[in-house]
Amino acid sequence: MSQVSKSRPLSGLLAGYRPLQGVADEMIDPSGVVRPGWERLLRSLDTLGPEKLATRFARANQYLHDAGVFYRVYDETGTQEREWPLAHVPLLINEDDWRAITTGLAQRADLLEAVVADVYGDNRLVRDGVLPPDLIASNPEFLHPVAGIKPASGHFLHFCAFELGRAPNGQWWVLGDRTQAPSGAGFALENRVATTRALSDISGAMNVHRLAGFFKDFRDSLQGLIHDPAGRAAILTPGPNNETYFEHAYIARYLGIMLLEGDDLTVSKGRVMVRTVSGLKPIDVLWRRMDAAYMDPLELKPDSWIGTPGMVGALRQRSVSLVNALGSGILETRALLAFLPAISKALHDRDLALPSIATWWCGQEKERQHVMDRLDQMMVGPALSTRLPFEDVQATVLGAALDDAARQALLQRLKIDGRGLVGQEAVKLSTTPVYVEGRLEPRPFVLRVFAARHGDGWSFMPGGFARVGFTLDTAAIAMQRGGQAADVWITSSAPVRRDTLLPREDDAFRRNVPGTLPSRAAENLMWMGRYIERAEATARILRACHARYAETANAELPLLTEMRDHLKPLGIDLDEAIPNGLLRSIDGAMLSAGRIRDRFSPDGWLALRDLSKTVHRFQGVVSQGDDGTRAMTIILRKLAGFSGLVHENMYRFTGWRFLEIGRRLERGIQMARILANLSRHEAPEGALEMLLEIGDSVMTHRRQYSVYSGRLSVLDLLALDPLNPRSIIFQLDALKTEFSLLPQREAGAHMPAFSKDVLRLHTQLAIMESSELTADTLDGLANEIGALSDTISDLYFA
Repeated sequence: MSQVSKSRPLSGLLAGYRPLQGVADEMIDPSGVVRPGWERLLRSLDTLGPEKLATRFARANQYLHDAGVFYRVYDETGTQEREWPLAHVPLLINEDDWRAITTGLAQRADLLEAVVADVYGDNRLVRDGVLPPDLIASNPEFLHPVAGIKPASGHFLHFCAFELGRAPNGQWWVLGDRTQAPSGAGFALENRVATTRALSDISGAMNVHRLAGFFKDFRDSLQGLIHDPAGRAAILTPGPNNETYFEHAYIARYLGIMLLEGDDLTVSKGRVMVRTVSGLKPIDVLWRRMDAAYMDPLELKPDSWIGTPGMVGALRQRSVSLVNALGSGILETRALLAFLPAISKALHDRDLALPSIATWWCGQEKERQHVMDRLDQMMVGPALSTRLPFEDVQATVLGAALDDAARQALLQRLKIDGRGLVGQEAVKLSTTPVYVEGRLEPRPFVLRVFAARHGDGWSFMPGGFARVGFTLDTAAIAMQRGGQAADVWITSSAPVRRDTLLPREDDAFRRNVPGTLPSRAAENLMWMGRYIERAEATARILRACHARYAETANAELPLLTEMRDHLKPLGIDLDEAIPNGLLRSIDGAMLSAGRIRDRFSPDGWLALRDLSKTVHRFQGVVSQGDDGTRAMTIILRKLAGFSGLVHENMYRFTGWRFLEIGRRLERGIQMARILANLSRHEAPEGALEMLLEIGDSVMTHRRQYSVYSGRLSVLDLLALDPLNPRSIIFQLDALKTEFSLLPQREAGAHMPAFSKDVLRLHTQLAIMESSELTADTLDGLANEIGALSDTISDLYFA
């Protein structure tokens, strides 16, 4: 450990801080003296005082809230999104200690690469008796279909994570290896951003190493694996229901590469292709974030609906590089930790620089007896589990905590067949300070360190993140069980390099072709536009109805009865102040946006979340009449704010066109339907005034038709006026423009079918007189506009 400070202990935040007996503490050495680096941090925090400190920590929390950082939690009630739990005080490690850690981990990463290459290749370790065959043959992470396949990149491992803990004597242990689809790098970056928001002046003064250089190097490494000039690198996610989906989207946005799901991909002639609105495009590199077994339902897990049929076949063709290679999850086998020291000697003739936590596989008689004899000093858990001791707390038991019956049952199980179990030394994790109600308290932690292949070596994220216990119980470290996450500062005695992902002035660049938009993303963008526009149309109708109810207090007013019948087929109950149909439209927009988080700006997401929370908060609280009118005005204002953000800030690429198409389709449909209903000769009294309100055209109508106003003038303004952004013909004109700019998909066609259809509709409407617009004509127009959506879907999304 680092050399300790000779200064006297500090007061303030440190007052009352008591390291645990027999446990190493990262801040206080065994003699009670504050370690170097920590003293400077504590003095800075004390200088701020409790009020300013609380304000700064609240600023970090607000950033995480605004950015929509969440972690999906699974329990007996289902799933829910938990806001990211930041432990505000960073963990400090000086760069000398860090250098020793990363040197040891680089050696370990090379060893793991050699192990997985042997397991899926020559199998010398099993043949020579270094590795028991049972740990391979019976391991669900050993994927028989990929045996013998050599990765196109030349390596099985490109991105790894390691769980570290510190022993009471100061030695770092490796608690587990993450090679399947390591998570947390994006969360580490968000931890850094949030912590810097609160403590930027302090981190700058302490020369904290930056994280951007690590991500830049890894992005460059991914791009370096592309072998086809037309090829792309992408991140493969299981989808929005995955517990770390936010991170997948965040990393994709941060690195500027596509985020894909298995259904976005297809295998054609041995090549992995992504379905885009411009047709199939080749994918050369996939950074996979899903477990390997789900990758290919043809050759791996047959009931996987998130994989891509034929993926293993593409690997055989060596046409795609996977990061990490399929089958690398076998390295997370807990029992493997027991054999790594011998494997290191056998393969590299050297000891592990960073030892693993002491582990004994109970499939061997001598080791099983050792675990049984020392059960009180052991944790016992599944041998093949890919979970770490502090995550799989239900499957792993502490021998000393067992009652007599449980103890005897475990001993009996070990005697009968211990091959499925391992014993591990019951470790005492070191502690780091956390901020609890104005004071610091020690809590156990596990450090996660990230490594990325860079050329022939490894680069390390200078910090990673620490999972910190909510209580002194090590089980509470797991994120699923209430644990917190702390930023990790690697501090230097000299100024550090200010790395950034921004290009240098003379860097070469390649602008991606807009047509590379995946079809799934385009579909979600179009439907998000439709849902938002549908919500706005509903809110305008509801506001007009609430206003009339407020004037008359008569729910059976003929006009309200008419609107009740109009809304019922749309799933909207006018007798509810905030009907479920409105919530469904907002929820639909949220769902569509959530599926394309990598293509959605944080400001847009924040505005949409705010809108959703507002509508849900109003339900059950707002009453009909004036209260409902005000609520709808607030909702419409938030809808306008969201639409304004999108319209003013979103890059006019292909995705924006599909969003705009969705909005124009839905506005045209909604306007045609409401006109068909309320412009009839037999419509109730006040119908025309309501139409103008719903169409946001009251003032325009007064200016345009000062001499004559009536049914025909309303139809003229809301259906036929090309300058009115609410009119039907305005929507068709906008659709004509957007359709003409979509990628061409029909080979040899002079004009796509949907462009012909919208041109025909536009021409028919343009030559009509308002007197020709009957209810049947308008209903038919609504249906034909709706059919345009189906045509677009069949061509671009199927």
